[in-house]
Amino acid sequence: MHIKFGSQHTFYASNAAVATEILKTNDRHLSSARAAPPSVLIDGQIQYSLLWNECNDYWKSLRKVCRTELFTTRMLDSQSQIREKKVMDLMNFLKTKQGQIVQVSDVVFVTLLNLLSNMIFSKDMFLYEGEDEKRGMKYLIRDVTLTAVKLDISELFPILRPLDLQGIKRGVNNGLKPIFGSWAETVRDRKESKDHSRHDFLDVLIQGGFSDQTLDGMILEMLGAGSETTTSTIEWTLTELLRHPHMLKKLREELQAVVGDRPMKESDLPKLPYLHACIKETLRLHPPAPFLIPRRSTETCTVLNYTIPKGSQILVNAYAIHRDPDTWERPLDYWPERFIGSELDYQGNHLQFIPFGAGRRICIGLPLGSRATRMVLGSLVKWFDWELPNGMEPDKLPMTESFGLTLQMDPPLFAIPKYRT
Repeated sequence: MHIKFGSQHTFYASNAAVATEILKTNDRHLSSARAAPPSVLIDGQIQYSLLWNECNDYWKSLRKVCRTELFTTRMLDSQSQIREKKVMDLMNFLKTKQGQIVQVSDVVFVTLLNLLSNMIFSKDMFLYEGEDEKRGMKYLIRDVTLTAVKLDISELFPILRPLDLQGIKRGVNNGLKPIFGSWAETVRDRKESKDHSRHDFLDVLIQGGFSDQTLDGMILEMLGAGSETTTSTIEWTLTELLRHPHMLKKLREELQAVVGDRPMKESDLPKLPYLHACIKETLRLHPPAPFLIPRRSTETCTVLNYTIPKGSQILVNAYAIHRDPDTWERPLDYWPERFIGSELDYQGNHLQFIPFGAGRRICIGLPLGSRATRMVLGSLVKWFDWELPNGMEPDKLPMTESFGLTLQMDPPLFAIPKYRT
């Protein structure tokens, strides 16, 4: 589909065949550049972005570090106990909230931020409660992440970009200063001490000789993008399970059979196929990035007899592809069993299922996100029963989707945890 918004040509890929042409066949011309929203085109920042940069030599060097150092199986295995501890911190916090209404996405978001900050800095940087700076920073990171992807009128009329009429770019820029400042001292102390014994992500980046601007960009994107999309997936999955009690029961039976009465470990994950199937089904029905990350054509090329001019914006509609009745049986139903015994994965090998993209720009944090999502969701289901406020029945839960760069529940899920003994 071709639509012209203002002066911007936009092409939509809404089935697997067209997605294959864009993400595989013409990957070099149609996926090597991002169509970055004006809000992130901040001087002194955009050139250091892994998420929004073009596939230039600098981007390749960052991607190589992520692929060979940060997100390797060896590195992730070495940090598994950190993630297991952060998940149990969440369980212990929720014990103190029994009988109280909890915004699920809020507490999950803090857990993921601390999980990531421990992998990056070897310490917690965020609080569940309280009024101090650590608690406020989580809201600032979320606000900057969500503000950056708001629809900006200058996306339709690029001539208006210097005016920043909606103040979106200014808001993002103002939010970045305190965020970067929150870890500046940690980075400075680590560099001056030359102590790299922690073997965390910060050690790897410092030893790689990357500049402070690169460190800021990498850390922000790990914390912001990684935590927001994973939170969305966990929230949607728990909601779907509450609406389908027989599936919730089946998942708890699997967890009890494999894990028993002890806390979950990452080594349990390969033995929990139904847990993985529930996550996969959520990623199909509620993909965290419904249009993936917008792309920009670097050359004029032809896709299935359509000419795509240079400079066009390209959106891969994963939301529509995942609900295509020509590909999926019962496409609108939440049905995790479809993935039991199936070879379909989200590694970019099957273009009918692309929640993390495919090709050279597939999500680099996928291995970590997959582990974290299953650990948190499995533990929430294992340790707690969840009741809805005001006696609401699960089948009455609102399932309204708020579309943007990420797919949010609107309103978010509020529930009352009850510890399972």
